[in-house]
Formats: sequence, structure tokens, C-alpha cells
Amino acid sequence: MTSSQTIARVAGVLFLITFATAIGALYLFQPVLDDPAGYIAGAGADNRIYFGALLELLLIVANIGTAVVLFPILRRQNEILALGYVTARIVECAFILAGILAVLSLVTLGQEDSGAEAGLIGYTLAEIKDWTSILGPGWVVGLGNGLILGYLMYRSGLVPRPLAALGLIGGPLIVLSGTLVLFDVIDQGGTGQGLATIPEFFWELGLGLYLTVEGFKPSPILAGMPGPSCRRPDRGPGELESSWRRRECVESLPHPPQSLATSLERARGAIRHNRMSSWPIIKEKATKDFRRRKSRSLSLFQPTLVARVFCKEISLTFGHRPQI
Repeated sequence: MTSSQTIARVAGVLFLITFATAIGALYLFQPVLDDPAGYIAGAGADNRIYFGALLELLLIVANIGTAVVLFPILRRQNEILALGYVTARIVECAFILAGILAVLSLVTLGQEDSGAEAGLIGYTLAEIKDWTSILGPGWVVGLGNGLILGYLMYRSGLVPRPLAALGLIGGPLIVLSGTLVLFDVIDQGGTGQGLATIPEFFWELGLGLYLTVEGFKPSPILAGMPGPSCRRPDRGPGELESSWRRRECVESLPHPPQSLATSLERARGAIRHNRMSSWPIIKEKATKDFRRRKSRSLSLFQPTLVARVFCKEISLTFGHRPQI
């Protein structure tokens, strides 16, 4: 098992932990949130609330863990968005932590003689917990887990694209529903917000299960290469010609045929052991070899792209790019 697949399975397990802990904590907190005044006045099940707080602390660890574990892989696709995903997870966890403090403070009110205003304070703390849910899991999650992570997974091809599309759909719905709850257009936890949560629910659950069972799909970024966009560098002295931009770069194929792989290896060896003055000969040999070996699935690609794949390696090795 490669290190990237280990990362995938660890991330998958962490996503599943976030599901288990979030649902468990919500169930355990329900009595104190439904009737905070009654909980304070009566003998509440404090250990139940403490266990729920422990689950949410584990949720914080798992949330940040998913972002930190995936960051070395996702940064190869887009470092800015990968860092943004880590930041979104941290902000979400800050809201969760504030909610934990509110619930624990409410439990403390029930244990001490807090006077006649204890019930009012309890309702205030319960409302703080509700607002942390609206702004954290009910809004920031749509931006981080939905839009940012969904986009990175969709572009990199690390998971099936229909699965990543759920994140791209669910993320905006989460943000929209959270905004409507914020302005009191729909009720928190009502039918509208529940329906808007469905795509995000299946996106995160499906991602956790897929990464745990299957790991990452083969993708260029697992080898440290750029993602499938493969944009042409800007023109300039010694840069590639405009013909660099094609339907897809050969190097972005997730499953290179054996014939192409053989041609690339031969071109790689020739580039590493020859001077740049012999580049036309190297390119010609690689092209002829590819024409002899190319498979039907690659008939759309120009054979000269075989040599172009290694332009970055040539630049690193010899200090400049060849004109092709």
C-alpha cells in the first residue's frame, strides 16, 4: 500500500468518525436543549451531557484531522484552496467548541444554586448552542466540506466525479439554507433545511466510505504532477510553442497504456543521457517509437506530445526548456 493510499484510508476513517460523533452528541444533548429550564430545576443526567461533550471534542479532532491529513495531497491540485479547506475546518471547530462550553455551562447551572434567573440563563445558553450549530455545521461546512473539498476532489479525480458533484451541489445548498435560517425565513431543523442537507450528507458519508474501502483513484497529483487542467505556460523566451495546449495532456491520463508508458520511459532515458543539442534526434526517436506502439485509445493525441511530457523535467535538469 502506497503512502497516498494510507492517507486516503486514514482520511476516510476520520470522516466516518465525524459522522458517528456528531450524530451521537446531538442525541445526547437533546434533553438539555429542548427544556433547559426544566433540566436546571430537576436532576438532569449530567453524565449523559458530559459524554456528549466528549463526543464533540472527538468530533473536533476528527474534523481537523481530515483537513490536515488530506492537505499534502490536495495542495498539489491547488495549494490556496487546500489551505482554505484547512482554515474552514478550524473555523467550524471553533463554533463547535463554543457550543460545548455553552452546554457545559448550562449543566453547571443545574448543579449549583443559581437563583431565580437560572432558567433564563439556561435558555440563553441553549440559544448560544443553537447559533453555533447554525453558523458552524449549518453554514461553514457548506463552504469548506461542500464547495472547496468537492471542487478539489472533482478536479483532481481522486474520487469518482459523480460523488464529488454531490459536494458541489450540497455545499451551496447548505450555505443557502443556513443563510435563510439566519434571517428567519425557514426554521432551524425544519423541512427546508433538512432537504437542503441531503446532498451534503451523502457526499460526506460517501466520501468516508469510498476512501476507507477503495482509497484514492489513480490521479496525476498522486505522483506530484499537476492536475488534469495542464495549462500552457505563458509565452516567453525559451518557452513552449502555443501547440502545447491540447484536448488533454498525455501526462494527465489516469491509466496510461503500456505502449505509451514504454515510449515515455525511453524518451525519459534519452533526455537524461543526452545533451540538449541532440534534442531533435531524441524527439524524432520518441515519436517514431510511439507511432509503432500507440494504442487505438490514443489516436486523438499527436505523437509529438510524447516528447513534450518531459519538458518540465528537461527544464529542471538542464536549466532551460527546449523549443519544440
